[in-house]
Amino acid sequence: MVSPDEITQRLELLRIEHRDLDAAIIALGIAAVPDQLQLARLKKRKLRLRDEIAWCEDQLVPDIIA
Repeated sequence: MVSPDEITQRLELLRIEHRDLDAAIIALGIAAVPDQLQLARLKKRKLRLRDEIAWCEDQLVPDIIA
């Protein structure tokens, strides 16, 4: 079992990486001839990070039984 503190730490690292990827995607996109393959890889990685961020957030919020 992963502790809430470990999840919080992981979440912060994921958010930083997500922001860094945002900057890299923007920088690559404004190049005279953008590398479409690299751009696609970065966007795919960003989506995986978003999913992992969502999972971490779900682990930190207790389930509410309706």
